[in-house]
This record gives sequence, structure tokens and C-alpha cells, in this order.
Amino acid sequence: MQRLFPFLVALPVAIVLIISTMFIVHECEYALVFTLGEVKKVINEPGLYFKLPQPFQNVVSIDKRILTIESKDAERIQTSEKKNLLIDSYVKWKISNPRLFYVTFGGNERAAQERLQAQIRDALNASVNVRTVKDVVSTARGTVMTEILNNVEKRAEPLGIEVVDVRLRRIELAPEISESVYRRMEAERTRVANELRSIGAAESEKIRAEADRLREEIVAKAHAKAQSIIGEGEAEASSIYSKAFGKNSDFYKFYKSLESYKSLFSDQKDTFIIDSNSEFFQFIKGPNK
Repeated sequence: MQRLFPFLVALPVAIVLIISTMFIVHECEYALVFTLGEVKKVINEPGLYFKLPQPFQNVVSIDKRILTIESKDAERIQTSEKKNLLIDSYVKWKISNPRLFYVTFGGNERAAQERLQAQIRDALNASVNVRTVKDVVSTARGTVMTEILNNVEKRAEPLGIEVVDVRLRRIELAPEISESVYRRMEAERTRVANELRSIGAAESEKIRAEADRLREEIVAKAHAKAQSIIGEGEAEASSIYSKAFGKNSDFYKFYKSLESYKSLFSDQKDTFIIDSNSEFFQFIKGPNK
């Protein structure tokens, strides 16, 4: 039993020493192996690895996944028109060189994010300052994002960082100029509406004038045709009267006198002062007269 005692004491110590030399690298991380504070090895592949026990060697893990930086507050950027825009963006990035990243930031992801945010702010200013509001909001939005990505990518590479993507999520006018822009837009829409109303009124007057001209033309033609028909009718009536007069002149005179009486005495309120011996009343006095 006394002989086994040293073995039983040494066995746990050996197990602890063996375990302290083992470490596991996961799929989503890099492993930096330090020897007396100096990086000696970078492990990219997952698996079980061995090292010297501390303090001779130690291991630091660094995330290798794609990370996201989302701006908490929109950046205030000025355009070439001296108008302020509020731009909300996000960035996708990852650690491409773990050794360089650790040397630069000491493995501190928050410090790296702050550096990237400052670079993105500078790149935003560089791209937006030379463009108008319309360019940034619509026509050149894709170009702005590409410029920012290229700009930040070049500046982040020496830090051991790869910028995967940059996106502008929201672009708004600053509150102090939004109202004036809306008023100007309203005035422009009002001007266009008034212009369209004027064009419509002019077209309406033109159509009315053309319709009046056509109406006058149609009425004139109709009146001319009516007068022609009336003239033809009167001519034919005169011909008939002439024929009737030729056959019986007394009857013709009698008939024409009756028509005159009918026309003259149609209104009972009319008053006439006429000589009763006038030839006009010859048929009233009697047929033999």
C-alpha cells in the first residue's frame, strides 16, 4: 500500500498536466497560441490540439464569423447643396487576419467596431458631400454604397479586418429643413396644377368656340334651306293662286279677302278706324257687293 501511495498521488497531477496541454478549436473561431506572451501559431481549422502547459503557452480564441455593426443613431451628413441628411447604415465585417487583428486591437472586438464606425463616418462624408439630395436618395444610392465599401475596405485591411458589405438603411432630411422642402414641393405641385387648369380652360374655350361656330354654320345652312323651301312654296302657291284667279277671279278676290279679315281681326282688343265704304269691306256688306 505504501508503494502505491506515491503513484496515486502522482496520477491526478499527471492527468491535470495532460488536460492543461489540450485545447479545442471550434468551427466559428480562430485560436492564437502564445509562447511567453508572443504569438507563435494561428490555428484556423477546428479540432483537438496540444500545447505546453501554462505559463509556457496559452491560447486565445477570436471569433471568425461575420459580424454586424448597426448604427444606434443616424449620422448627420451634409450634401453638396448644404442640406443635412440623417443616414442610418449597417456594416457586415469579419476578422481576416487574426494575428494582425490581435496585435492592433488586443483581441477587443468593441475597439475594432469603434474604429470601423469612424472610418464609415469618414467614407459617408466623402461620398455624400459631393452629391445632391436626389443623387443620394435615388439615382446614385448604389454608387454611394459601393464607394463607401471600397473606401472602408482599403482602410480596414491593414487592421486584419475584411469589410463584407455596407448598406444605407434609411435616409431622411434633417427636421429643420424638412418643412421647407415640403412647402417647396407643395408650391411646385400647386404651380403644375394651376398650369394644367389653365391649359384645360384654354382647351375648353377652344372647344366651345368651335362648337359655337359649327352651331352658327348649321343654323345658317338650315335657315338658308328653310328660306329656299319657303320661297319655293310661296312661288308654287302664287302659281296656284294665279291659276285659280285665271279660272274665277271673283272667287279668288273673295278668298283673299277672307284671309285678310282673319288676319286683321284675330285679336279682339285691336281697334281700327277705317271708312266703311272702303273696298276692303265689300264682302262683309254682302256677297253681291
